Amino acid sequence: MNLTETTTLIAADFPIPAFGDHLRLGTGFTDDGGQDALLESCLRAAMGAIEARTGKILIARGFDWRTYVWRRDNGAQALPVSPVNAITQMVVFPVKGPPTYINSTLFALVPDMQRPKVVPIGGDLPEIPEYGAVQISFNAGYGAWAAVPAALQQAMFLLAASYYEHRDTMVSNTGQMPFGVMALIAPFRRVRLGGAP
Repeated sequence: MNLTETTTLIAADFPIPAFGDHLRLGTGFTDDGGQDALLESCLRAAMGAIEARTGKILIARGFDWRTYVWRRDNGAQALPVSPVNAITQMVVFPVKGPPTYINSTLFALVPDMQRPKVVPIGGDLPEIPEYGAVQISFNAGYGAWAAVPAALQQAMFLLAASYYEHRDTMVSNTGQMPFGVMALIAPFRRVRLGGAP
């Protein structure tokens, strides 16, 4: 299974001025904006870490998800992240030969904040050939920064601030997030029941 971003976020997609205010950086100096690249880097790293822990995509963008075997739940296939807003394409890739583009009338999205799924319409999901793959393209995320839930915005600022403050030193090799961040993201973490992917 491979998940690849297909949309490149730019600096304007991130709340750099608001994060600077959060850090209480000085303003009105000749070098205003001089740390913007560093602030953006910290925000990107924090967003990636929170998305990995929660399975939630914060700022909306496109993804390609490639799998080599269906892991069906009553005929439906769960998608690896949420919230998913739209499935834009499904393509089957054989080992040899051209790919097969699946007609969009043959599948649909079942939106869910924990486990969105793609379901077949009037049949079954397409067969994945031996050693082949299927790729599902979709758009996921809460929207622009303003649409991200306040708790996740705060968690991202706290974690980015930790990265900013400790950018020159290794403070821990445990891989643990600060307690405040963990408390804020806990309600958004995906609950795994049984053998669900």
